[in-house]
Amino acid sequence: MSQQMDNSHRKFLQSMMTNGIVDEQRAAMLYQQCCDTYKTKCLPDKLNDFIDTINSKLQPLFMQIRKGWSEEDGQQHYALVNVAETDISRMSSDYADYELVLFRKTIELIVVSETGQASSTDILNSTDTMTTKKLKKSETEHLLNRLVRDKWLTECVVLLSFKKRGEYSLSTRCVIEMEPYIRTMYQEQLKMCHICHNIAFQCQICENPTCCIKIHNPCVARYFKNKSEPRCPACDDFWPHEIPEIHQPLSQSK
Repeated sequence: MSQQMDNSHRKFLQSMMTNGIVDEQRAAMLYQQCCDTYKTKCLPDKLNDFIDTINSKLQPLFMQIRKGWSEEDGQQHYALVNVAETDISRMSSDYADYELVLFRKTIELIVVSETGQASSTDILNSTDTMTTKKLKKSETEHLLNRLVRDKWLTECVVLLSFKKRGEYSLSTRCVIEMEPYIRTMYQEQLKMCHICHNIAFQCQICENPTCCIKIHNPCVARYFKNKSEPRCPACDDFWPHEIPEIHQPLSQSK
């Protein structure tokens, strides 16, 4: 039987509405703070039960606090998502139709790329194929900034021949909320991480042309930890990529 929702749950929900998404460590801290504020029992291993109580009240509103995994750091995150629909039309209250068209094009560029990123140049060029409003460069850049600010996209600035160029990837929030849409629209193009079996966008790829499995960077770090000669877990070819360090939450880092 689910717990009754009280003020500690409401405070947690208000924080999620403000932040949109938090990592698991921050969610646990927020859970503790909410319980302390209203003198309710806080059981560290009951965070998911606490959130389930909130979700039971959000269900009629077609909202949910959903748990998902970040490709960037390999950590679990909680995001407040809209589950009323499975596509980008849910964003129509915040974005104009032509802006959503460009966002769809950006998602497609990211999904079909080998790197899980789309350059600002490619996104700007994609506006030429839009049958709705033709966006100027300044309008496109403004929209991309909004999508980053609203946590739908993540931007990484790279330096090429002394010129700066933005590279955009899907944020953790976007992947958590838009996963049903992405799976439906791009099921033929999607690849899964060989280790965790989640959707793989930003990852390392086996260079054996008969293999080509993908592994998320955090999964690479964990899988090849302490291995003197990393080899592909599928074909056993030498894994030529740099092995990243395992990410540690700030509270555990030295």
